[in-house]
Amino acid sequence: MYRAVKVRIYPTEQQESYLAQYFGNTRWLWNYLLNATTNEYKETGKGLSKAAMDKLLPNLKKEYEWLGLAYSQVLQRVTFNLSSAFVNFFEGRAKFPNFKSKQGKQSIQYPQNVKLMPEDSVIKFPGNLGLIKTVFHQELPEAKFTTVTISRKADGKYYASILFNQVDNPVVASRDAIGIDLGLKNFAITSEGSKYDLPKKQLAQLEKNRKCKQKKLAKKTDKNSNKRRKANLLVAKVSSKIARVREDFLHKLSRKIAYENQVICVEDLAVKNIVKNPNLAKAISDQGWGMFLTLLKYKAQRFAHTYQEIGRFFPSSGLCNQTLLPMPMLQKGYDSLGVRFVDCPHCQKQHDRDINAAINIKNEGLRLLALGTSAAALGGDVRPKSSGRKKSMKTEAIPNELGSLNCTVRSV
Repeated sequence: MYRAVKVRIYPTEQQESYLAQYFGNTRWLWNYLLNATTNEYKETGKGLSKAAMDKLLPNLKKEYEWLGLAYSQVLQRVTFNLSSAFVNFFEGRAKFPNFKSKQGKQSIQYPQNVKLMPEDSVIKFPGNLGLIKTVFHQELPEAKFTTVTISRKADGKYYASILFNQVDNPVVASRDAIGIDLGLKNFAITSEGSKYDLPKKQLAQLEKNRKCKQKKLAKKTDKNSNKRRKANLLVAKVSSKIARVREDFLHKLSRKIAYENQVICVEDLAVKNIVKNPNLAKAISDQGWGMFLTLLKYKAQRFAHTYQEIGRFFPSSGLCNQTLLPMPMLQKGYDSLGVRFVDCPHCQKQHDRDINAAINIKNEGLRLLALGTSAAALGGDVRPKSSGRKKSMKTEAIPNELGSLNCTVRSV
């Protein structure tokens, strides 16, 4: 399994000048090849392969002498990344590649000839860069690294991301299974009854600070002025701080859950559809649900634990976790986000809405895991496509699985 370790680097002024040149060269080459590939596809119906892109490099270096100032393998990595981007696009895993801008994040990749020297707190790069001061905040894995990516963020800070190819280390979990319900009032609620919240107070202070600096930036109308550039940098620094605070929380929580539990059951959320709600769009986006689930999945794989998703249309909140019968107060037409505790008329108990949902998610995840598939339909109960103009947000078919709440077949 591949694992990346991101470290902070501190280049000198001369090294920053070299990096600026390298960023510009790779950015120009990417845009040139992307434009050439697009035009070739329009004319012939076929784009440029990686081999064809590599053949263009020697002539481009002769025509544009400044292009040769960058390390040769850094330029070759551009053709590899662009061809991979097109493969991902045609196989439906990503969008069409975009042209790169000199604004925002910049990056280059070194596929080899890089030497890590943690004992001296430096990384040695080939070419003009040489030794760059580095802060290694953790021990590096005892595995061979494949690539090193140097990036400069919008706030002006430099980082090096080292990609290792290491063998997964199985971990014996302290708990068998857990269900996780993601929400707005609390970020994550587990079937064990634990509730986790983002550092809302700190994030609120940073958001207020960013809003103030954005107002000052808006007053700088001359886009080429030095004052606007400085004001833009201040906004970028606060935005970077907000992102780091959120990422720190998500990394720590996802590792804790993935490390302690053998089976992790979550909902398959369609965040892109959920944020279409204009009243909750910003609150949902600030939560970072998609990133959390991504972190949780790969960390569970690293520890050889099971990551199980359930269908997004499973009524986890509307069912009693004891009787599996619907609770009228949480059914369609009566549901309200203000209802946090519900009295179940079937088991005569009061349920915490979020914990009840987490328990249902856990039980459904374990059922699907025991069944071995989430598509063992027995026929019947198929929902047709929506005939109206508005795209339906419901599933096109509900599997009538044995043991499912949708199953109409009863044992004799």
